[in-house]
Amino acid sequence: MTAHTGSVASTARGRGIGFRVGASFLHALGLPFLLLVIWGVATSTSTNRFFPGPLTIFEAFVDTWVGPAFVEDVLPSLYRLGFGILASIVVGVAVGTLIGLVRWLRELLEPLLEFFRAIPPPVLIPVVMLLLGITDTMKVVVIVSGAIWPILLNTIDGVRATDSVMTETADSFQVTWWERLRFLVLPAASPRIMAGVRQGLSVALILMVISEMFASSSGLGYRIAYFQRNYLIAEMWSGILLLGLVGVFLAVAFGVVERRVLRWYHGIREVSRA
Repeated sequence: MTAHTGSVASTARGRGIGFRVGASFLHALGLPFLLLVIWGVATSTSTNRFFPGPLTIFEAFVDTWVGPAFVEDVLPSLYRLGFGILASIVVGVAVGTLIGLVRWLRELLEPLLEFFRAIPPPVLIPVVMLLLGITDTMKVVVIVSGAIWPILLNTIDGVRATDSVMTETADSFQVTWWERLRFLVLPAASPRIMAGVRQGLSVALILMVISEMFASSSGLGYRIAYFQRNYLIAEMWSGILLLGLVGVFLAVAFGVVERRVLRWYHGIREVSRA
């Protein structure tokens, strides 16, 4: 009787989990589907050629990006985007940790950091083009010039906010500098670091497109601008759709990494809520 009751309970629990997953999936797709329906109905009665219907854009998407354009334009863009994000994370976390730990260095560099942070990265593109030429390195530098700031500044704030009691405890136990950095400073700063990385991803995607619109011969930004100049409207919208899908992929991938990196942090929050 007990075994039968346990099996019934486990079956009901499995159905409950399946129902919640299905409901979340439908909830996530419900609004996009509704918007597509509204868009399709609106464009079916419109004569404006600058706003084609979803089916026309989907056909242009398949014709444009499923083929050589994927290798010639999409892959180079993703390569530059990935390298720029990786460089921004490595440099931002390393330099931010150093500045956050050394007080006199932080006080010395704070005005300079505020000045360079206030400069919009797109205005640096002509300068970077003159210094590096029209190369992939130029585009990566442009991406890093904007994506690094939220990571760098959040790392500084996270390192500065390390719990003083834990720092004093580490001093009393004579914990080495490397152990303190690995087991105390970086874990304590990781929530703010990950928040900076989340912001940096969106900035990097924007700057990837902008950098490719300046004197480039390949990439998503170049191809979208090419379609716009030649009045290939459906193809232009298909490029915008592809950029949106890249952004969704980055958000999903970041969510997976964040849950693994901050697993302890989310566990503490759940315990505190309970």
